[in-house]
Amino acid sequence: MSYADQVSRAAEELRVAAAGVDPASLAGMVEELASAGRVVCYGVGREGLMMRALAMRLYHMGLDAHVVGDMSCPPVGAGDVLVVSAGPGDFSTVRGLMGVAKGAGARVACVTAQPSGAVPMAADRVLVIPAQTMADDTGPAVASVLPMGSLFEGAQYLVFEMLILMLRDRLGVAPEAMRDRHTNLE
Repeated sequence: MSYADQVSRAAEELRVAAAGVDPASLAGMVEELASAGRVVCYGVGREGLMMRALAMRLYHMGLDAHVVGDMSCPPVGAGDVLVVSAGPGDFSTVRGLMGVAKGAGARVACVTAQPSGAVPMAADRVLVIPAQTMADDTGPAVASVLPMGSLFEGAQYLVFEMLILMLRDRLGVAPEAMRDRHTNLE
């Protein structure tokens, strides 16, 4: 397959995955974030990078947004939301953090491709992105041209940007206000 063909196929796979998100679930996630006192994001590996990107945009929106593991991450409690990524449906670290957050009274929202996994089943809110992850990247059913969990991770980026547009409209945040919150230390 040529480079151009691979790019076309990958772009189409990303489009299909992002378009496959249930609009009502996405709207529910918007409401979850809009009503949160504090939002803390977490994911492992490349999913973690997408969660960091989401936290950055939430901060640009004016939300009190943080990433687990950063030195400046505050505690969570009642009224707060821990947003976790568990594409394959389960990670032990995610389960552990969920327990701490729920024990402190926070809600947990999970972004996943495997809604029947242990993490999404224990979450208060679930957003499903129907895409290949490392849970289903081997065998005869492999569909994506992208390796391992790349389709899910790429679709996360696109879905998160659509989520931000919806949240921006919901909160009435002007694009200029978002830009004003962008760092000047680059």
